[in-house]
Amino acid sequence: MGKIYITGLEVDTLIGVYDWERVQTTQLLLDITLDVDLRAAMQSDDVADTVDYAKVAECIVEVGKVSTFELLEAFGSRVMDVVLENFAVASITVKIVKPNILPNAKTVAVEMSKEQV
Repeated sequence: MGKIYITGLEVDTLIGVYDWERVQTTQLLLDITLDVDLRAAMQSDDVADTVDYAKVAECIVEVGKVSTFELLEAFGSRVMDVVLENFAVASITVKIVKPNILPNAKTVAVEMSKEQV
């Protein structure tokens, strides 16, 4: 096994509980950790034998484009479900950072994980 990391992925989405948050998209920053069997790719040097992280990132950005969740937790759950459904990963951890949402804090973040069932 091994890990693939995608850090600081910029995802624009409509998210938030308050009315003022629902009038325009917010840019979230996502850190993704994928648990992946990398043994075949280590031997073959072929992208077909691993998880294409560019496609994972593209998939997550697309989830953001069509999402209208209120909570980061719900958005994160959807991101994890889509990745687990579409890519050969054993588990995923997502940290979602929402910048400049509190007047006295630079960011708020949640982190969650799911495993393949």
